Amino acid sequence: MGLKGIIGHTGVVQHLENAIRSGKVSHAYILSGEKGSGKKTIARMFARALECENDEDRPCGKCHSCRQAVSQNHPDIIEVTHDKPNSISVDDIRSQVVEDVSVRPYSSAYKIYIIGDGEKMTPQAQNALLKTIEEPPEYAVILILTANTAALLPTILSRCVVLNTKPVPDAQVKEYLMANVKVPDYQADICVAFAQGNIGKAIQLASSENFNEIKAAAVHLLTHVKEMDMSDITAAVKAVTEFKLDIRDYLDILAVWYRDVLYFKATNDADGIIFKEYLRAIKEQTKHISYEGVENILQGIVKAKARLTANVNFELTMELLFLLIKENGD
Repeated sequence: MGLKGIIGHTGVVQHLENAIRSGKVSHAYILSGEKGSGKKTIARMFARALECENDEDRPCGKCHSCRQAVSQNHPDIIEVTHDKPNSISVDDIRSQVVEDVSVRPYSSAYKIYIIGDGEKMTPQAQNALLKTIEEPPEYAVILILTANTAALLPTILSRCVVLNTKPVPDAQVKEYLMANVKVPDYQADICVAFAQGNIGKAIQLASSENFNEIKAAAVHLLTHVKEMDMSDITAAVKAVTEFKLDIRDYLDILAVWYRDVLYFKATNDADGIIFKEYLRAIKEQTKHISYEGVENILQGIVKAKARLTANVNFELTMELLFLLIKENGD
């Protein structure tokens, strides 16, 4: 798969293809977008295309350079690593970029550095990188991938070409899942609804062995929440966290459920809901909940996600959310 094979992100891909075609490649790019949006795939494909030995249809996937890149053994494509999970230190940037960049490419026209999770660079690390971005060797290309451009110094932002990834259209995500992950159309619909244009999340959900189990557990909780006490609810949610699923993805399952409830309450249209296999439960819930109640719950889910992102206590966050669900369920 080359740049043309990337799902969605048409504007970003066209910009990079034009840069390659015209020979006007910037020394520094920032690829911005939420986790799973495809930033790393785009960066790797761009790097392969820059280093490809073929004159047309780059990356060709067949030349020596492309084969090295696919196996992640290309000496001139460096993906920066870091030992601390939440921090890229100044030593990481100095040793892998600043001190290395003075060495000319081994076998290619470019020497390319891919810095994933760029928002994790400390201010010291960013300042160390800044000098290289300001005075790069002619062969250097630095690709910073980030889910949060606000965490980058203004001096870094002002000296890079910033490319923002956008949500991929649902139809394209569904087509990709059915063709490549080999899931049936109804399961692809569910994954597409949860992913909200995030191709990485859609693939993760479609490939998850536990996804249907987690979905069923969430629906059971939502349809029995009125008669459960808080300790039972917290225990049920905690059990879900044992699976390899971000708790915010679990909250997305709850959000899709209540969007279905809201949609069916307003339209009585069974074809437009995502949880079609739970139509009877959705019908029953619409009888006992007001429009205002559904809106309150959906807003509560958004707040819960924000609290978890801000590292508020998990049990407290879920307790507040399910108290809200219990209060607004009638």
